[in-house]
Amino acid sequence: MPITPAAMQDYLSKLLAGREAAPDLTLNDYLAAIPRLDALADLPSGTPVLVRGDVDAKPGAEIGQGDIRLRSMVDTLKFGQERGWKQIIFGHIGRDPAGTLAKVAHRLGEIMGCDAPLVTDWLDESTGTVADSVKATIDAAAPGAIIVLDNTRRYDIERVLWKAKPEDAATHAEPLAALANSFADKVAKVYVNEAFSAGSLDSSSVVIPLAMDKVAMGKYVASQFDGPMQQCLKTQLVVFSGLKIDKLDDLEAMIGRGTIQTVFAAGSLAMALRKAIGELDGQPVCIGVAEDPAHSDKPYYIPPARVEQAKAMVAEGREKGIEFNTPVDSVITDGSVVAELKPDQQQFDVGPASTELYAKKIDEFIAAHPDGGVAFHNGVFGMFEDPKFEAGTKNFIPQLKRLKDAGIDVYVGGGEGGKALDKYGDESFVTHVFTAGGTVLNALGSEPVPYLVTLAAAAK
Repeated sequence: MPITPAAMQDYLSKLLAGREAAPDLTLNDYLAAIPRLDALADLPSGTPVLVRGDVDAKPGAEIGQGDIRLRSMVDTLKFGQERGWKQIIFGHIGRDPAGTLAKVAHRLGEIMGCDAPLVTDWLDESTGTVADSVKATIDAAAPGAIIVLDNTRRYDIERVLWKAKPEDAATHAEPLAALANSFADKVAKVYVNEAFSAGSLDSSSVVIPLAMDKVAMGKYVASQFDGPMQQCLKTQLVVFSGLKIDKLDDLEAMIGRGTIQTVFAAGSLAMALRKAIGELDGQPVCIGVAEDPAHSDKPYYIPPARVEQAKAMVAEGREKGIEFNTPVDSVITDGSVVAELKPDQQQFDVGPASTELYAKKIDEFIAAHPDGGVAFHNGVFGMFEDPKFEAGTKNFIPQLKRLKDAGIDVYVGGGEGGKALDKYGDESFVTHVFTAGGTVLNALGSEPVPYLVTLAAAAK
């Protein structure tokens, strides 16, 4: 069904407002509103189906190398193949507009045992609509065909919402309505989201579904939200880090659910909490350049308002019996360890005393949960890519295995946490590793997952 510019503007203003637009809706409210793939089982052979794919991958030499996201799509694509759908897969690779999905399309073909031709110039940028040649390609394709549209982010219109505010909705409404309607006219009227990691405000994820007659979640996306994500909502122990202090909002939202008992913090998040704990306990703490206004343009800077937020979080958490574990020593620029940061110093990793403290606290959590529990690990303890700053992360990864061996369900949020697990352990250390860190944080944290907001709106 075509979407009008007025309807698009109304929708965009709500999408861009985030949780403020619907503060009472939970993750499960959105999930309940979205059909699963089986709802499309009766679509006839030859039906074009647009698949937002998790194609941001770097395939290695052989199947199984660098293509886990592509392989996550297999059950959905087979479901469509068996029914004779013409599946048109689109999505992005990285953030570089010059990137191409040529290797991805080739690997998809290998995985699915068929040709997966790549369509390159598929958007007419002069009109902001899908090129007529795309419809001709789809019309000529045989039932069961798989077609890949090249990197969506090569076009400006895919990225216009990245930094948009609710007040920008009117500016973007007409061109985005035209884009969505052209997809419905020339590509498909049925849309499946099988891109678990695609949590950004890309038009392919948060605009195109609005013009569709039918939408659904793919099998893998649904399995993640209906399965391990539901367990993560029950998290009792959380390991949380991040260079950007806005992760404090996500931690606050997670704590607000009332299940968390123990917090391990690292990165800028830990600096804010450490400063807050010091002020609450009457023991002032210096967190180095992270609190220096001269560094206010840096991602690690922590404004005073964030310290006040952390103080309120810790004070309320302590009343509920929550324990906050922050670093007690730091590895600084030259690789040396200090117990207290000086104003001109920055933490790049936690020190050995912090590692020892965290191991002790893991012991205590295990002893307090003889019947099992749930732990969620997100992020790393320092700039682990540099050997000078890897010890904190390297020494903590085995603690995840200890938790699992003790009967605790351990979930890793993907992203850097997943990379660290691969580097210093393996997936057997934990219960489940998500393929996307940002999406998991949205789902568990302070803001709704954008593509779920859109799918729920489109399903209506």
